[in-house]
Amino acid sequence: MSHIFGRHCHASPPVAVSGEGCYLIDASGKRYLDGSGGAAVSCLGHNDPTITDAIKAQLDQLAFAHTSFFTSEPAEKLADLLIANAPGDLDRVYLVSGGSEATEAAIKLARQYWVEKGEPARGYLIARKQSYHGNTIGALSAGGNAWRRKQFGPLLIDVSHIDACYEYRYRGDGESPEDYGLRAAQALEDEILRLGPETIMAFIAEPVVGATAGALAPAPGYFKRIRDICDRYGVLLILDEVMCGMGRTGSLFACEQDGIAPDIACIAKGLGAGYQPIGAMLCTSEIYDTIASGSGFFQHGHTYVGHPAAAAGGLAVVSALLDRGLIPRVQIQGALLQDRLMERFGQHPHIGDIRGRGLFRGVEIVEDRATKEPFDPSGGVAAQVKKAAFAEGLICYPMSGTIDGQRGDHVLLAPPFIIEDDQIDELVDKLDRAIATVI
Repeated sequence: MSHIFGRHCHASPPVAVSGEGCYLIDASGKRYLDGSGGAAVSCLGHNDPTITDAIKAQLDQLAFAHTSFFTSEPAEKLADLLIANAPGDLDRVYLVSGGSEATEAAIKLARQYWVEKGEPARGYLIARKQSYHGNTIGALSAGGNAWRRKQFGPLLIDVSHIDACYEYRYRGDGESPEDYGLRAAQALEDEILRLGPETIMAFIAEPVVGATAGALAPAPGYFKRIRDICDRYGVLLILDEVMCGMGRTGSLFACEQDGIAPDIACIAKGLGAGYQPIGAMLCTSEIYDTIASGSGFFQHGHTYVGHPAAAAGGLAVVSALLDRGLIPRVQIQGALLQDRLMERFGQHPHIGDIRGRGLFRGVEIVEDRATKEPFDPSGGVAAQVKKAAFAEGLICYPMSGTIDGQRGDHVLLAPPFIIEDDQIDELVDKLDRAIATVI
């Protein structure tokens, strides 16, 4: 009997014993194509010797030094590399151990920034419905997924949520994508004015929504308008690129494709590619200088922030993404994956939308393609697809509650950047069989 407190009390998952490129292998020898990179984590695939060697070398030299006393060479180099390739005025890097920590740090930094600026009334955070920003209390409060929030409601801080930019569901008949993008962004200005601009500290959003909405990319012009609104009212823009960043959508930072830059950015997952637990919060020099010229102390911290071995892993991963030409490859293989999905599911009676950017793709499952009506939630379609795909030897990321946290189903695909053409065909074939088994 296992003493592990697993994600599900009544599931006994197989034991993973090894990895090889785009595949994971369990104790029985069965091979699984990692079509979602776990949770959009394994961008370099499994068992990359360059990354593991970098981590081993760092462990041989220095395993740990607490950041209240020391910095470390890999942390400094990783920060330099990230800022050299970051958009806009991002200038400082706060290393953490994962995405939820990055979000917590971003929220707290936004608040402390306004306090030190002499505007303590700015305490409200605005986020979006159907977003996911992590599972710690602050991050969960920012997230807009009703199912994840429900039982923890009394513990959550007060965050205002506006509608997501969800073109498939919300764009009106006869409305152009550009017009819809502007209308969707207007919800932010309306909410700022409703609450009072002097009370708003920040707006947080995922450039491409991941887990809760299935690679939901913004309509044209949406984020440029969002950036303009934030600038008009002095609201900080926090972009959560934990899942969609680090090359996943075809640029190192996802927001580059929308022609904007945030005041604060959150990254993780692909930053460590699964080889080490690591994330980061990046901020502009203006934010950093405000703290530095005020209290001089960011009132935040965790034991393992800036961990040397994790930083060495992150440095090796980002160097690999840049030096191996993997980000242009994401664009090429992402287009091929989209083409294959459209060929197989473009006219499928139970597939309503196929969307995303790069190697970050979502397939929305519906009961009726013509009306976009979702399946009854009681059927558990997403869970069944996940189980059927796993039986086929495919790891994918199906989720329910796509529309409002209760209704709707999708499958998120985020394979390693090294995926080959024949493996894309294998992914689509296995997904097709899994969906056919369930529906």
